[in-house]
Amino acid sequence: MTNQTKARVYLVGAGPGDADLITVRGAELLRTADCVIYDKLANPALLKFASPDAEIIHVPKRIGPGSATQDEINRLLLEKASAGKTVVRLKGGDPCIFGRAAEELAVLAEAGIDFEIVPGVTAATAAAASTGIILTDRDYSSQVVFVTGREADDKTESKIDWPSLAKFTGAIVFYMGVGNLELITDNLIENGADPDTPAAVIADATFPTQKVTKAPLARIAEQCRRQGVQPPAIIVIGTAAQSDTRFNWFMTRPFFGKNIVVTRDARGNAEFAAMIMRRGGNPIQFATIEIRSLTDSTAFIETLSKITQYDWVVFTSANGVRIFFAALASLHKDSRVFASAKVAAIGPATAEKLREFGINADFVPNVFTGSQLALQLMASTSLRNKKVLLLRSDAASKEAPDLLAQARAAVDDVPIYATVPLRGDSEQLQRDIAAGSIDWLTFASPSAVRSFFDRISPDSVNSSRAKLASIGPVTSAELKGLGLRVDVEAAEHTLDGLLAAIQKHTKSL
Repeated sequence: MTNQTKARVYLVGAGPGDADLITVRGAELLRTADCVIYDKLANPALLKFASPDAEIIHVPKRIGPGSATQDEINRLLLEKASAGKTVVRLKGGDPCIFGRAAEELAVLAEAGIDFEIVPGVTAATAAAASTGIILTDRDYSSQVVFVTGREADDKTESKIDWPSLAKFTGAIVFYMGVGNLELITDNLIENGADPDTPAAVIADATFPTQKVTKAPLARIAEQCRRQGVQPPAIIVIGTAAQSDTRFNWFMTRPFFGKNIVVTRDARGNAEFAAMIMRRGGNPIQFATIEIRSLTDSTAFIETLSKITQYDWVVFTSANGVRIFFAALASLHKDSRVFASAKVAAIGPATAEKLREFGINADFVPNVFTGSQLALQLMASTSLRNKKVLLLRSDAASKEAPDLLAQARAAVDDVPIYATVPLRGDSEQLQRDIAAGSIDWLTFASPSAVRSFFDRISPDSVNSSRAKLASIGPVTSAELKGLGLRVDVEAAEHTLDGLLAAIQKHTKSL
């Protein structure tokens, strides 16, 4: 029997593109949805908010195979809601701005299905904000109008009031108009608009690939053709389109326009990609390894049973912290298992991950390598006859435990996760490297280096324009051992340090 009390459809604005621009309410609803139905203009990165158990349905409204009609989308909404599911209909921008929301709402209302509209950041305001175009200003534009650049195919005559638009003294913003740009400009000019009126076309607004094309109204279509401008794009016409170049903060960020390959595991790549995007770069995620927990091993289980006996517990990565506490949670335990033990972390990222679980690291070295962790810990306190537990990767170097043993510590080196090389399609990345479209290849571990160059030829990288960035000396040694150059090495061996090294190198050119 259908659970009618639960059935509800939420029309959620996905925002203009950048996943960070979804509303708090929209993200909350994605987390609780049983079914997410998303369109072509909704960034797939938003699906990170969805429950792993949610049904995900893509409904791109485009010409060709795989496209969905509005009638099909309406039927899906009815089908899923009638089955008692909480449905999020994720629509690009704002659902009520050229989003055909009325058609979907009418179907739901007729079927007696509850719904809610969650507004989103619409493309016009986002494109303006990310380019420094001020749509309304008391000096030159006291009004703004939004116009569709593509009317319904079944219309016999245009509903756009071209004579009024041609005389409009504020900012005119056209949605979905790149394909009809010449028709738009011709109609405006024919109806009396000044051919020299400023015009701007913003493609891929809020993405690292954002592009702005400016020209007078009479020449903007030709300029866009010459520059190969493709949808999605917003067209701004009027004095506002001139804008002050000093206001274009988005495209002056340090990594804007840079294609940066990230080579960690899938989870790590997603975190690193977000850091790159905040600096304006275009991250290309190429997973090289998979992190697999070893907490079901006999060695770990035996260690956990006697963990209160240790004087020091040492974590050498955020992955190790995450996996350790996940194992604790599965056994209905928490940080109290440490009792009186002190905790050391290899660096600030690992220390921050510990804080998420209520643990403040007692020791963090000022150089973030395993050997320095051991050496600096030895220098700060006597480890003679102290019991030290290392919880780390099964592939970690033996330097740290060997050094600690030299200090007469009783060391247990227990692997809690394995880094497993991934295999998969690398043809597209190889083509991009060969074409010279990759600016940086980044490496955060020796295991990522080995896995990456098992799939990509070192010679092809050495002969390309791509630069190599390493998180630290151990990773650099792995790269150099393959005959590769290392263009930058992070002074601080963290992801922030790696990005800082790239930024410093870029500024010096």
